[in-house]
Amino acid sequence: MCDKAEVVENFYGVYILYCINPKFRGRTYIGFTTDPNRRIKQHNKGQKAGGAFRTSNKGPWEMVLIVHGFPNDISALRFEWAWQHPDRSRRLQNLDRKGINGQQYNFRLQVLAHMLRAKPWSRLPLTVRWLKQEYMKEFPAGMEPPVHMPIAYGPVKPSKVKNSEETIDVLQQDDAMCLICKGLVKQSDIMRCLSSSCPLIAHIRCLASHMLQRELPGTILPLEGSCPSCGITMLWGDLVRLKRGCYQLTEDVKDEHWAEALSQIT
Repeated sequence: MCDKAEVVENFYGVYILYCINPKFRGRTYIGFTTDPNRRIKQHNKGQKAGGAFRTSNKGPWEMVLIVHGFPNDISALRFEWAWQHPDRSRRLQNLDRKGINGQQYNFRLQVLAHMLRAKPWSRLPLTVRWLKQEYMKEFPAGMEPPVHMPIAYGPVKPSKVKNSEETIDVLQQDDAMCLICKGLVKQSDIMRCLSSSCPLIAHIRCLASHMLQRELPGTILPLEGSCPSCGITMLWGDLVRLKRGCYQLTEDVKDEHWAEALSQIT
């Protein structure tokens, strides 16, 4: 298991706790956090320290898994609620509960597997991270997370968003021409490629429409698509992160699948 914490900017995560107290062993708790390291300490110190009522005086607890990569806290909180209440979530109405059984922990993980493949979550650039590998379980065959959702291992360290020099340079430029529609692009509407060597400048709507050509009819936002300038494959979620200043531009990415390209970024 990797002991070095991976730094993640703009962090919003939904986690599952596992109780190791012999009296309550096997109980679980699902919650939302922007700082998992601080949150697990609060849970184990009790309600007076900021922990939840349901976990107070039942510890110690282990934070075994966290799903992160949500665009904002509202998106993460909705995911948290649905994971806590799968029987009440309209997103999980088609969930086959006959195939979900077993202990509470296994049940929660099986619900998670269904959620990651259900809209709208299946289209988000999420990461499934095992914080404690000794509790790791394989996803059921045919219920693995979508290919654009990596499974990571080890601790994570949230970090506040800092604009990169490249992003600051873009914000200081004059309005430019959209490569797709040839119209003027205002600074607030500029989208760039993930490769710093690519000259792409486009309207948000124009780039989304271009990437939607590979999606099913009726889809509002793209999941991934190719850059109309250099041709690399990109995740829409990463383009949004880049626009917000919380994604590091790559020096030179060859025309290959985004998963292979992003694996080279450190």
